[in-house]
Amino acid sequence: MDYKDYYKVLGVDRQADEKEIKRAYRKLAVQYHPDKNPGDKRAEERFKEINEAYEVLGDPSKRAKYDQLGASYEAWQRTGGRGGFDWSQWTSGGPGGIHVEVGDLDDLFGGGFSDFFQAIFGGTQEQRAGRSLRGRDLEQPVSISLQEAFAGTTRQIRRDGRTLEVKIPPGTRSGTRIRVSGQGEAGRQPGDLFLLVDVQSDPRFRREGDDLHTDVEVDLFTAVLGGEARVETPAGGVVLTVPAGSQPGQTFRLKARGMPGLQRRSITGDLYAHLKVVVPTSLTAEERELFEKLASLRRR
Repeated sequence: MDYKDYYKVLGVDRQADEKEIKRAYRKLAVQYHPDKNPGDKRAEERFKEINEAYEVLGDPSKRAKYDQLGASYEAWQRTGGRGGFDWSQWTSGGPGGIHVEVGDLDDLFGGGFSDFFQAIFGGTQEQRAGRSLRGRDLEQPVSISLQEAFAGTTRQIRRDGRTLEVKIPPGTRSGTRIRVSGQGEAGRQPGDLFLLVDVQSDPRFRREGDDLHTDVEVDLFTAVLGGEARVETPAGGVVLTVPAGSQPGQTFRLKARGMPGLQRRSITGDLYAHLKVVVPTSLTAEERELFEKLASLRRR
């Protein structure tokens, strides 16, 4: 049996605290989730490794046992690895002797845990499944577009052979956790399922909290003489009045045209339109003559 370095799997230091471990897990789980990598077997296997690593490092009692095992394993390696490592004091009956009751985790993560996990933690998992008053909470990454985050959307989740439709509210941000009560790990009282939302970037907007930023192109003549420009918002296009003499990079605030507030629905963010003045790259002879005449007038 091969030793599995769960810290390396999550890319964290052995002294990492709970928040660092959870942050690393969430980032990797979103990156390698099967929904983002359809048909990619390597990504699927990586996703399983990530969840197995978090199952251990995210549980204080499992992590303590794993750290003790790791220290013993490193000490054995320093001796040159002679005679083979003694797994007997760490296993719960040996690989194959214990079958981990992963249950709902299989539905979420597409398969059971490794032989290493089963050998080291299998007994603990079974005892918990049999005696726990409350099942463990589970997390599942979900990816949505910025437009879906603006309007709100739904996702269908498969649980125990059933399809659940979960509502994702307007204003959702990356990192928002949607709680689905009673759909976690089974127990005398089932745990909860949390959907961890990742909002994809949108080429039209840059998001800062509930505010949005976008670039608006206008020609030189509109910037100089004033006029109108169309500005895209998540709710559709609006017309912006551009004052005469507007400067490149000038910012216009469109109040309440940003993202809806997640916690306070009555408060909506703003949209900031940044002016980009497009200078003509080719001129006709007549246009060039007029520009030269204008330049001479400005120099007087």
